[in-house]
This record gives sequence, C-alpha cells and structure tokens, in this order.
Amino acid sequence: MRDPFREGLAAGWKHVDASELADDLQFEGDVVIVGSGAGGGVTAEILAAAGLRVILVEEGPLRTTRDFNMREAEAYPDLYQESAARKTADKAINILQGRCVGGSTTVNWTSSFRTPPSTLNWWQTAHGLKRLSVDAMAPWFAAMEQRLHVGLWPIPPNENNAALARGAAKLGIPVAVIPRNVKMCWNLGYCGMGCPTNAKQSMLMTTIPGALSRGATLISRLRAERLEFSGGKVVALNAVALKPDGLHPSGVRVGLRARHFVLAGGAVNTPALLLRSKATDPHGLLGKRTFLHPTLISSGLFDKPIRAYAGAPQSVYSDHFLEQAAVDGPLGFKLEVPPLHPVLFSTTLQGWGEAHARLMREFAHSQTVLALVRDGFHPDSRGGQVRLRDDGSPLLDYPLNATFWEAARRALLAMAEIQFAAGARWVTPVHETASGYTSWAEARRGLAELPLAPLRCRVVSAHVMGGCAMGDAPARGVVDDDGRHFQIENLSVHDGSLFPTSIGANPQLSIYGLVARNASLLAAALTGKPKPAIL
Repeated sequence: MRDPFREGLAAGWKHVDASELADDLQFEGDVVIVGSGAGGGVTAEILAAAGLRVILVEEGPLRTTRDFNMREAEAYPDLYQESAARKTADKAINILQGRCVGGSTTVNWTSSFRTPPSTLNWWQTAHGLKRLSVDAMAPWFAAMEQRLHVGLWPIPPNENNAALARGAAKLGIPVAVIPRNVKMCWNLGYCGMGCPTNAKQSMLMTTIPGALSRGATLISRLRAERLEFSGGKVVALNAVALKPDGLHPSGVRVGLRARHFVLAGGAVNTPALLLRSKATDPHGLLGKRTFLHPTLISSGLFDKPIRAYAGAPQSVYSDHFLEQAAVDGPLGFKLEVPPLHPVLFSTTLQGWGEAHARLMREFAHSQTVLALVRDGFHPDSRGGQVRLRDDGSPLLDYPLNATFWEAARRALLAMAEIQFAAGARWVTPVHETASGYTSWAEARRGLAELPLAPLRCRVVSAHVMGGCAMGDAPARGVVDDDGRHFQIENLSVHDGSLFPTSIGANPQLSIYGLVARNASLLAAALTGKPKPAIL
C-alpha cells in the first residue's frame, strides 16, 4: 500500500520531529497553529494557500499509512489522549480524543453530519450568533464535503448497524444512512486505529498534505506550554519537545513567533493552554460551558453472529429522539452504533471475573447501541469546566445531574426496546449492577427501577465542545463568531471549543465548515486581499 505522506516527506515537505532535537530552537512564521486536527488542518491549508508562512504544532506523533496495523494495544497509547483513557475529574466519563498528526480525524469513525438546523437556530436566538444561519453555513459545509469526499455510505450496513435499522423499523422509528468522509473504502472496520488503506479522508490525508505542499512546516511531538503576551497581543508560544515516548519532556525548549496565533488543540487542550498562559478572562468564561455528548451504552446478545468489528463502523443512525421534543426541553439523544474491538469492548463492558469472561466469550454475537445525549440547551444542562491539575495538565469537571439521568433512563429504555425488536435474546445497559434482561417486558420493569448514578452507569464520549465559546459580545463569549479572541488582538480559536453548546451530532463536519469560513476571513485579514472564493 502506498504511503502518500511519506512520499511527500521524501519530496521535501518540511517536518520536524521535536523528539529528535538536541538543542533549543526558535521558529518564526506568519501564523502558528497549535493542533493538527479538524480545526488546525483546515486552517493550515487555507492560510498556506493564501501565501502565508504557516507553522503547525502537534503534541502527538506523526503516524502514517504504514504505521496503522489494526492493533489496539499499539494504537491507543500511540494515537489517543491518555492512551484512550482520558476521564473526567470524578472518573465517571471516559473520553476518546486523538493525539497524533491529524488529531481525532485520524482515528474517528468517519461520521460526517452538518450542524443540525435546530442547533444553528438556537445559537442565533439564545447566543446572538446571527451570522451563523443555516443558509450562511450551507456553502461552507458543501465546500468541505467536496474537499473531504463526504457522501452517504452506499454499501449495505454490517449486522451491527443493520440490527439498529431492523429493530427501529419494527417500532416505526425512522433511521437514515450516515454520510462518511471516505474514498474507495475497503470496509475493514478498524477506523479507530488509523486507516491502513488511505480511504479515510482525514486531515492526515487531505489538508495537512495540502498545507505542506505549499510550504508549511509541521512540528510533531511538541507540547505547547504557554503563550507570552504583551500589549494585548501574543508575542510568542513557548513549547517543550517530548521524548520519543511522546509523554515526557526531553529538556529541549522551542520558541515560536508569528503575526497571528491560532489555537486548535481541541475543547480540553485549547482552554487549558489559555489557562496555563493566564490569558485575560475579564468575564470568567474561559473553560466554562465545556460540553460532551454524554453517551449511554446498551449491549445485546444475538443468536446469529454480529461481528461488530468488521464493516463500516457507523452507517445507520436515528434522530427520532432528538426531533420529537423541544430543543430546550428534556434532553434528546441521537442513536448510533459503535464498532466493537476486544480491548475497547472489554474495558468498557461492566462486570468482573467469570461474569465478564462469559460476556467476552460471546464477543462475536454482541451488538451495541449508543445514545448521544444533546447537552447545553436545557436551563439545567450547563456542561462542565476545564481546569488545571497542579502540573498544568488539563482536567474536565463534568457533573451529571438529575436532568441528565432522566434522559439517560429514557435512552436506555429506547435502546433496549429496539434491540429486542431486532431479535436480541439478552440485553443489558452497561451498568455495574444490572444483570441483564431476556425480554422487553423484563427490561422495561428493570430499567424503570435501575439506580442511575456516576460510576454505576457507564458513560462515555468521543465529542468534546465548548470552553472558548463564541458570543455576540465579550460578556457572552471568549471569541466572536469569526473565532477572534475578544481581548487578544492576534489570537483565534479554530476548533470545537468554539461551540456554545453541544451539536447534537458528531461534530467533525461542524468544525470543518465553521473553521473553513473563519480561516478564509483570517486569510483575507492577514494578507489584505479579498476573502478567497469558497475552497
């Protein structure tokens, strides 16, 4: 299999692996971008195409096609934040986030939804973001869909997804096909470990090569430590090189100077960098209203093999339980299914000892449904807060209150009913004290009485948003709707931390579209040229 990124490096792309540096260094460019995921990758290509000297900083390693071997034991520590075990402060929510060149786009499951109209409309009315209408954003989403080959998955779903579709159809619950950012996909099902066939159109395959081919510089294994400020502007980024293990500082320090700085490290790391830097925060908003899609899990066993590890990981979804209630009413949820691989499955599944081993022996017959709860619209749905540990590393506090647990119970009931309708012989919520159910009637009774609380009911998430939210005025946001910091003249935020609420859908395309808009505006401002045509 060709490795296009390695071919580009051989042809002269500029890449510095900071773990190989022996001496302190200084870099200077027009723009320094911190983070190479959805926001950083799109920004790098647009600014480099405008003729600006771009430096792209990534804390994680550079891994490319030939490194992706479909082995969980290697992928999670190498490609994810905290070895795919990042948790909230109370350990109640496990968070999957990428930490490599391309960020989460390198390891996500390719689901590509536009920001739902209900979310954009809410942002306009509740948060004053008048310019981010459905019509205004549509061309940007369309441009990024074309750039990243986003389209409806045309192949029949694997049995894991088909069970969701089959059970929902029997209950009259509408489902639809998920758009995916793939090209000539081999349908392997190991997207979460990096694509070994060049099919996933992540930042690693698209915008970062686009930026490097236009002269940008990529620095990997470099941890952004602090921004320096003077006169209401950023004057430098101080960073530390990491050892080859990608975790511990090597002792080498790197300074970066630029006309403009863009933060795109994701909606935990970006607020944390600003907090470490003691960035001005006159209204106390930094790190506040950080949102997940807190996700519930329902696991079922079927007589026929499911083999949820093979085939497109997510290709069927239902928004029925989002659309049937008011946006700011009881929390709605989106239904999807995850791929199942032994390490992630075993470490998420409840139980221990023989009970856990018995479930693992049924691995090939296991089917799982996820309910992604839409947070941030209800008055009692305030999300969490990013703060710093004593060593300066980020930590997300995310209390789960009664408003969430009410939605969680509805979600567990809905998923169990669908799984039994699809033919499951046994269904259980992923909950430490649930013994599982053999019929829908039994599940309905049991779930109605099941005690729901942190660390008893398993909650996970792969979507982090907010913490540097957009607003229509400094008292209501850290940045404006162009992503420009209200108080710091030459600082922008271009990642999911911009969002004032959760999205109600997998957020990668929302980031792509909004950042494409804002990076284009930034390119025009920095070059003095008219805003470039939409991609």
